[in-house]
Amino acid sequence: MKIRVIYLIIGLFISCAFYSESNAQKIDSDSLLFTALEIAKEGKDRSKAIAMAKLGIQEAPDYLDFHLLLGRLYKEEGQVDSARYFLHYVIDHNPAYKDAFSYLLGLEYEERNIQEGLNMADNAIREYPNEERFYTFKHAFLQLQRDERVEFDFLKSAIKQFPDQSSFRQRLNLLENRLDNDRIGTHYSLTLFDRDAVGPWHLTGLQYIRERRWGSLIGRVNYANRLSSGSTIDSGFQYELESYFFTGRRSYSYVGLAYSPSLVFPEQRYGYSFFQNLDKGWEWEIGGRFTSVVPPEGRRDFRSLIFGLGKYVGSWWINLRSFIQNEDTQYYPAFTLTSRYYLNTRFDYFTMIAGYGTSPDERQTLGQFENRVALDSWRVGGGYFRLLGEKFVTGTQVMYNYQEYHPGRTQQELEFSLVFQMIF
Repeated sequence: MKIRVIYLIIGLFISCAFYSESNAQKIDSDSLLFTALEIAKEGKDRSKAIAMAKLGIQEAPDYLDFHLLLGRLYKEEGQVDSARYFLHYVIDHNPAYKDAFSYLLGLEYEERNIQEGLNMADNAIREYPNEERFYTFKHAFLQLQRDERVEFDFLKSAIKQFPDQSSFRQRLNLLENRLDNDRIGTHYSLTLFDRDAVGPWHLTGLQYIRERRWGSLIGRVNYANRLSSGSTIDSGFQYELESYFFTGRRSYSYVGLAYSPSLVFPEQRYGYSFFQNLDKGWEWEIGGRFTSVVPPEGRRDFRSLIFGLGKYVGSWWINLRSFIQNEDTQYYPAFTLTSRYYLNTRFDYFTMIAGYGTSPDERQTLGQFENRVALDSWRVGGGYFRLLGEKFVTGTQVMYNYQEYHPGRTQQELEFSLVFQMIF
């Protein structure tokens, strides 16, 4: 019995010895890799990290982490051909290394190798169809290619898979404005008041929108009819011409002018804004407006300076605009916070709006701009817009406004709006 136990102990000792010896190389390789990674992380002595990675390959040629590390280090050192060799080696032997794709795609983007980058991005997407970063890389190469039709088709597909990707949504909306598109439409709004013998107000109009690669041109004719105690007290037409035109791959401008011979609208209105798209879904705006009204007591001119900041957050677009308005030595602020939640195209979204003050961009109350600009006003509302059958754009919106109509006196206003456009 004792002899049998002794043999068992000796056999176990020999087995452990053989096991330790067979794993010594792996343990040493792991330690070597860990040390090389720590040195590479510090970024102080890449040559030492490279030497250790090469030693690791000699000791364990099938240990792909050493090849991956060499590819990354050579990329950082600017040794492009060596970096390509080792990164391709990793991918060819085991495409499960996601970082190899990322390093190689980053390398090709830095070298502006568009076709190589697109091919590698497609390979990465085939291996990892749910990995957002590889779609982002492909989009970057498509932007270098400067084929906006191809870029648009890619984003239209990608946004369905990644609806919360802010930069995809921002760029898709911008590109949609560059596609050939013609629309005719009408809009109508009804404003009700809680004061006796005031209102309702009617505002309706026809418009034609022509969108091309360079930008858009919009012509609009508006008609307003204000009632009191069931009778019209003022009515008339306004004529508008607006344009949004691209000034760069990530910037565009707005120019607008309007004229009316009727007192129900300002006689003249001019506007300009410059918009710049930034990284990570940001956009800023700076602009100005000039509004001239001719009431019975005489002409009054108002100037407005606009600052705006917008951000795409997933499927949301959030925008804050501030208006600093001036008449002679008087200044009047106004603020508007707008948010949209996009469902599919730029025509499909829910919107929520809140604001303070009166700005020259509010068409429904523009006819009383000179009376309201110096008075308090708080508003909130929401709407829903949708593209039907790829041919019809529809929308409805409701706004509530708590308006000071005379210092110390207030009224409540409820505004209903409808929009209908046909694409042809």
